[in-house]
Amino acid sequence: MAEPHVSLLSDSTRESWSTPGAPRPLRTTTWIPDVTGRRPLVLLSHGTGGAIEDLAWLAEPLRDAGFLVAGVDHHGNSYQDEHLARGFASPWERPRDLTVLLDYLLATQSVDGDRIGAAGFSLGGYTVAGLLGARLNPHVLAGILEGWIPSPPLPEFPDFLDILRADNTSEELAAILADSAAEVRDQRVRAGFMMAPAIGALLDPESLARVTAPARIVWGDADDNSPAESNAAVYLGGMANATGHSVGQTTGHYDFLGSEEVGEAMRAAVAREALEFLSEALGVIR
Repeated sequence: MAEPHVSLLSDSTRESWSTPGAPRPLRTTTWIPDVTGRRPLVLLSHGTGGAIEDLAWLAEPLRDAGFLVAGVDHHGNSYQDEHLARGFASPWERPRDLTVLLDYLLATQSVDGDRIGAAGFSLGGYTVAGLLGARLNPHVLAGILEGWIPSPPLPEFPDFLDILRADNTSEELAAILADSAAEVRDQRVRAGFMMAPAIGALLDPESLARVTAPARIVWGDADDNSPAESNAAVYLGGMANATGHSVGQTTGHYDFLGSEEVGEAMRAAVAREALEFLSEALGVIR
């Protein structure tokens, strides 16, 4: 199989946080299957501070099975770009990234528009849920930003909230919070696969209840970064057509990253499950 194709896109409807006045940059990676005709598509979203290459272990089996697979290194929230406070404070921009990518792929690749799914890890799990209709609760986000709701520091960027407060006026912070409640659903995405999804406490439960697309959620019982009881369980209990399970009592959060030496057998099993679930949910005959 050919190596994945990396390209640089931009979204002129949004501004870069690192270069004022420039469009939002989108570094994309696409795994193209060696099949003819219209192909089912899976959009990928990485964890906070990571990169789409972290999910190559999932993308490659999907590609080998005939799926077109593509993902974005989310601006300001990826080590392929740079870590920016706005990138860590604005997760709702991530589903918008994948919508821009989807528009591009539909215009440039042979995609079966009726068979589009998404998969993501950690904050990428939220990204998938956002595409399916989940929304954030701006009142909870305001509490975190104002400091009356405690929020443990993120390992990847412990002081991003302090930097965000210092770099923005009260009016700019209010605008950010107002945008956080935006609808980011993309109705073209028909199913989602979520691995150790994060920020369960920030979700609007009513929006979760309105998600009707099939979703599969997997997690590790030893996850102390995004514990299942306050994250995966929230998605699983809140989405009507979600199913899920633990993939191991000793599986931790970062075992889902392909760069980790441990967890190889688990990741292989999760990749097989993702292929089976997405094929069935999207009506793909293998």
